[in-house]
Amino acid sequence: MQGKLLIGIDIGTTSVKAVLVGSDGTRLDAYSCTYPIQRPEPGWVEQNPKDWFGHVFAALDQFAAHPRADEVTAVGITSQVNTHVFCDSSFAPLMPAITWADTRAKDQATALDAQLDDIAKIAALGAPIPLDASHALPRMAWVRDNRPDLWARSAHVLLPKDFLIAHLTGSAVADPLSAVGLVGTDHIYADAVTGLINGAASRLPRLHDPLDVAGVICAGQKFAGIPVVCGTMDAWASMFGVGVVSEGQVMNLCGTSDVLGLISERHAPTAGVITFPPWRGIRLHAAPTQAGGAALGWLADLFEMPPDHVASLAAQAPITATSPLFLPHLEGERAPLWDSATRGTFAGLSGGCGRAEMAAAVLEGVAFSARMALEAVEASGMCHATQIQIGGGGAASRVWRQIRANVLGRPLLRMGADEPGALGAAVMAGVGTGLVPDLRDAVNRLVTVTEETVPDETVLSRADTRYKLFCDLYRAARPVNAALSGEASA
Repeated sequence: MQGKLLIGIDIGTTSVKAVLVGSDGTRLDAYSCTYPIQRPEPGWVEQNPKDWFGHVFAALDQFAAHPRADEVTAVGITSQVNTHVFCDSSFAPLMPAITWADTRAKDQATALDAQLDDIAKIAALGAPIPLDASHALPRMAWVRDNRPDLWARSAHVLLPKDFLIAHLTGSAVADPLSAVGLVGTDHIYADAVTGLINGAASRLPRLHDPLDVAGVICAGQKFAGIPVVCGTMDAWASMFGVGVVSEGQVMNLCGTSDVLGLISERHAPTAGVITFPPWRGIRLHAAPTQAGGAALGWLADLFEMPPDHVASLAAQAPITATSPLFLPHLEGERAPLWDSATRGTFAGLSGGCGRAEMAAAVLEGVAFSARMALEAVEASGMCHATQIQIGGGGAASRVWRQIRANVLGRPLLRMGADEPGALGAAVMAGVGTGLVPDLRDAVNRLVTVTEETVPDETVLSRADTRYKLFCDLYRAARPVNAALSGEASA
């Protein structure tokens, strides 16, 4: 098995990233390219699914030209989730993909969520997972209600990775970990949920274990005949890509959104947290926020500067007790609030505030949202983390890592993988095809710590005080933000 190669692909919110690696983790080649996001109406956030497979096939073309291309043994794919593609029977998309950030189905979500109380959700799903605007069923209801012609033609509702697997192999398959809010603790679709909409169950793909082979790449494509492993969502793949695989470990994925996750076999059902059914001895408690790097990108666009310059700008305005606060809820908030009506808000601005102070407030605001999510997953997993393993684009900034460490009050271990999702997908492909014998051993061998950021003990008390003000700001501003977003205040 020595010398065999793996391909890992991550279909993210803003880009496709792919890696060609050896079974020992050696990185031989990589591909990365961005694509646009469309916002044609308020609350709508769409992507063109053809952009995804255009870049996936470009990555495979690039890797096929590598001198060791004939050693590729398997392909693994991960992707953003709660992004849905409505396809016909030949897997052709019928409309732009509705991304995880899209809130157009909020009315359908409210109506469907009211049909299942927390007791019913725990019985069906193992946790009180909300049927919010990013859930598959409200999206189906929206298409049924607003585009009945497309609903009638739709044969499959697929996540990005499953859409790509279908185009590579001809098989419509999914995995139970990615089917958030649709499966129970037995890893099969929960009838109590899918039965809320007539025709939902028939449009969902067959479920396979994440380490199962979904099929082989079809003839006529690069790497034809090579097995493609089913894989799972980006949070799980990236979790493996930042070395989190054992009981008590915590991750902070810093991508377009921040995702906090804790592995704990213990479980206290906690509102706002997604607790996954145990899989291969791993029970993940996860809290995906709505904006991480997206908030930074928004400010970078506003200031007409590259995103990495925003972090450098923030360093010019060290945070004090009177620095402004920022709610990074530009398109609502997911975990643990699940509030589509909240909006981005600056508070405490004075005439002396400039770009640097606003930049620092945005970075700190994202860190406060991460703290809120961290507290929720720790409550759900009944476990307090002593350190946090961090990865993704937002982890590259020393300034932002220090702000995060101060707010979270724990050391941050930055892990070595530049593309944690793609690396995690490659690891899963290796395990799924037998090239790598053990998931935990592979993760522990292939992922290493590159840098540690420790909290500044002199500012922890101030960070605690400002975090409480941040929570107060959310509650106080919500009625106004709800009115401005067009939703009634709850």
